[in-house]
Amino acid sequence: MPSASTPLRIALVCLHTSPGSEPGSGDAGGMNVVVRHQAEAMAAAGHTVEVLTRRSSPDQPHSMPLAPGVTLRFLTAGPSRPVAKGKHEGFVDEFRMRLAEFGRFDVIHSHHWFSGMAALPLARRTGTPHVQSFHSIAAADSTPLAAGERAESPGRMAGEAWLARESDAVVAVSAAEADTVVLRLGGPIDRVRIVYPGVDGALFCPHPDATAGTGYVVVAARLQPLKGLDLAIEAVAAVPPALRPDLVIAGDASSDFDDYIDELTALAARHGIEHGLRFVGPQSRADLAALLRGARIVLVPSHSETYGLVALEAAASGVPAIVAASGGLREAVVDGVTGLVLDSRDPALWASAIADVLADPALAHRLADAARERAEGLDWPRSAESVIAVYRDLVGSGTTGGQHDLAVA
Repeated sequence: MPSASTPLRIALVCLHTSPGSEPGSGDAGGMNVVVRHQAEAMAAAGHTVEVLTRRSSPDQPHSMPLAPGVTLRFLTAGPSRPVAKGKHEGFVDEFRMRLAEFGRFDVIHSHHWFSGMAALPLARRTGTPHVQSFHSIAAADSTPLAAGERAESPGRMAGEAWLARESDAVVAVSAAEADTVVLRLGGPIDRVRIVYPGVDGALFCPHPDATAGTGYVVVAARLQPLKGLDLAIEAVAAVPPALRPDLVIAGDASSDFDDYIDELTALAARHGIEHGLRFVGPQSRADLAALLRGARIVLVPSHSETYGLVALEAAASGVPAIVAASGGLREAVVDGVTGLVLDSRDPALWASAIADVLADPALAHRLADAARERAEGLDWPRSAESVIAVYRDLVGSGTTGGQHDLAVA
């Protein structure tokens, strides 16, 4: 059994999307950012990290380094091409077989429910502690969240409940997600830990010169209805013309939503702002940082977010965020202090909030300064250290089924 100081061999399982992909491309989003940065910080602390994902191209190698001490491995399960996210349930059994070929780990940490369904039975067979992170959780069709958070494949709701009950620990990225794990999925409260994401404050940093003019506002997200991009377009269109900024949308449509960009373009045309709308595609981390720091405002109009990493990256960039009051966004942004949190999805109210920030430089600077100060206290080494503490509790107990209090780690 590893001692409290012994480096761990850690498996991070990400079946349906690779942490090596650029966020905003395909199904790559905030989960990819969290996994990659926590992996890098764990390795920097001396641990060996294997990130295991499904091969989605015949050109992908068997493995590649992501960072010193972090290896990304591509496992063949299903066709070697991109597949709609909801179809990955059919690859779980084959992925588990490939996963078993990599020997014994000290801990297996699954990200998203597909990964957990593949990894938890293997962890039980080998006596390995299993940690689950969901990053998004399905809602029943009868709930108010159904418009933005539907089950993506037949077994998802039952699978998530099973993983919440049977995993040795669940790591949630916000109190809102932790509540969902306990109240909706029935996860034991004493196995749930909250570990907030971090942000690279050196990469995401304020622009040295204040932005002038109407400029642009940004939405950075995967292009799918869950992210509320229609609200962003309608809100910007409702801003008075003298103040109206351009709207820049960074990200790409996944295979589930191939026609979504056309729908958004048509919506902008109906509102007369098609010439002020720019789709810039998925961005590298450095390009996204540059895009955010040049913006006047970052909008996060999502129907549901377990945390809202882009809001934290906006904060580190010294840019006010206006966000929907959904899920963990209430924790990512302190309303009236580091940004604005809106309970309504009325485009007119969003337009008013955008106009207020654009028209009042003192308000914008106050929000931006407070946001940057808060972001400086949240970094990836701290976040990774908290996850490692969860692992140590399980490994140190010598058995699976370790007990954890619901608390911020």
